[in-house]
Amino acid sequence: MSRLLLLAGVCVLAVACKQPGGDHVSQDDAAGAEAMIETAETLSGAAAYEKGCARCHEQGDAGAPVTGDQDAWTGRSWLWEAILVEHAKQGYLGMPALGENVQLSDAEISLAAEYMLRQVHPEVPPD
Repeated sequence: MSRLLLLAGVCVLAVACKQPGGDHVSQDDAAGAEAMIETAETLSGAAAYEKGCARCHEQGDAGAPVTGDQDAWTGRSWLWEAILVEHAKQGYLGMPALGENVQLSDAEISLAAEYMLRQVHPEVPPD
């Protein structure tokens, strides 16, 4: 949730800073910012996971740890989100970059990684 609030604040600031004088926001810019915020609010880790990660992580293809399988994630989970996100973005060993979906954004990759890790570590609070 903190990511969504941060993103909303950044969108509003970006639109306001773009304007001469910084205090007038056009209706088009405001609508664009609202659309960005709405997209961020509706994006979920599960949806991002389905867009790129599920293809391999549902069945364990090419050695991918199966999502939700505690044993498969043993020795990997300690890396937590930061390393997993970098591996997902750039590819790692047999894992293709972006799950072979070049449409995935950095935010979606991060949400998908968090989603997968929460399946084996639900006790860790979201950042």
